[in-house]
Amino acid sequence: MAKIKSKYVCQNCGYETAGYLGKCPECASWGSFIEETDSSSLKKESEISIIDTTPPMKLSEIEMNKEIRISTNISEFDRVLGGGIVQGSLILIAGDPGIGKSTILLQTSGELCKESKTVLYISAEESASQVKLRAERLGVKSDNLYIYPQTNFELIKKHIEDLKPNLVIVDSIQAIYTTTIQSSAGSVSQIRECCNSLMQIAKSQNISIIVIGHVTKEGNIAGPKVLEHMVDTVIQFEGDKSKTYRILRSIKNRFGNTSEVGIFEMGGNGLTEIINPSDLFLKEYSQTQTPGSTIIVTSEGTRPLLVEIQALVGTTPYPAPRRVANGVDTSRVLQILAVLEKRIGLNLSKQDVYVNVIGGIDVNEPAADLGIALAIVTCVRDVVFDLQTAIVGEIGLSGEIRAVNHIEKRINEAKKLGFKRIIIPESNEVQENFEGIEVVKVRKILEAITRGVRSIKN
Repeated sequence: MAKIKSKYVCQNCGYETAGYLGKCPECASWGSFIEETDSSSLKKESEISIIDTTPPMKLSEIEMNKEIRISTNISEFDRVLGGGIVQGSLILIAGDPGIGKSTILLQTSGELCKESKTVLYISAEESASQVKLRAERLGVKSDNLYIYPQTNFELIKKHIEDLKPNLVIVDSIQAIYTTTIQSSAGSVSQIRECCNSLMQIAKSQNISIIVIGHVTKEGNIAGPKVLEHMVDTVIQFEGDKSKTYRILRSIKNRFGNTSEVGIFEMGGNGLTEIINPSDLFLKEYSQTQTPGSTIIVTSEGTRPLLVEIQALVGTTPYPAPRRVANGVDTSRVLQILAVLEKRIGLNLSKQDVYVNVIGGIDVNEPAADLGIALAIVTCVRDVVFDLQTAIVGEIGLSGEIRAVNHIEKRINEAKKLGFKRIIIPESNEVQENFEGIEVVKVRKILEAITRGVRSIKN
């Protein structure tokens, strides 16, 4: 009989130690160690069963299945996956509670069942009647969709082998457990063991498996970091709960581009694809010109988006002026303010500065620098920027406007939405001849303001 040992495991990173520690030496988290029973022991050589596998094959001899990918019939989801679900792949979808993870997977199940695919939905957190209630609300009805409310992994594995579905959905990985590990469901050991077993099922039986993962209060995927390394694809579901739109972002993808995003809108009947997301972020754009408002062309992955930047600058009665930024990096705003003071002589030392991205979207790329700077300048000078002009460009510390990527896509997106002019960095080489939109190239931030006088109206 194997000797039962006890160990302490960090529930954030999976670090193991023989005794309790208050602070994890690996991830520096406090109070994260939980005692778990380790009953594993080395097997004798005679007890080890070796499964015969196919011998090594030459790359030229490997035959590809024509239907290597399964389309979900949801174009935004397929975009993030790289063209569809790869057969035999293990996919992890994570996101905040109530963001729509179960909703999109149930909708995906309904679409696949319409194509005569068999889907097994493992509901570890809801009963079968609760899942059916949501399915009726989403309009999902099919005899090819099997609902199995179960948390025991051994029973789940048995039904997967008996049913042999095209797709298995596990909702969620933190709720299932295996009896081979003497710890509670959701622990690091349970998550690691269950995910490893699911990966073996996916690869050996060529069954696509999607697992839903929880996130911590910091927004990171709960469980050991090895969980993200084991799966083939990691997708993050993002969104502001005060808004209706959701962003599906690929963090890791062994079979596609990791820079793709899919945008949806949450409604009473589930998630709806947003074919033209720029319209979503500009639909409340005021047609009355106001100081401190500009339109930038940002990029989510390889997809260009037009969003509105607003800035508010006012004199503060307090010794220390406030710097508040929503949707953009605060340190980036502070850098832009320093460049404006040094390079164009704009005195903001006694001014409160507020910068906001309309729509709740987060703009993380430096290509928004020029738009933020011009929004601040127009607010300080109490002038308005032309509604028909879009802006894109990164600002360097010397005041130069640096090149950005995907410039042709950005220009085409601005042209498609009816903009007549776009300000871009001079160092960007534009190969195409754009008709219907004027491309204004600038080299310095002062030049951008001067050239923009044509677009600024009193």
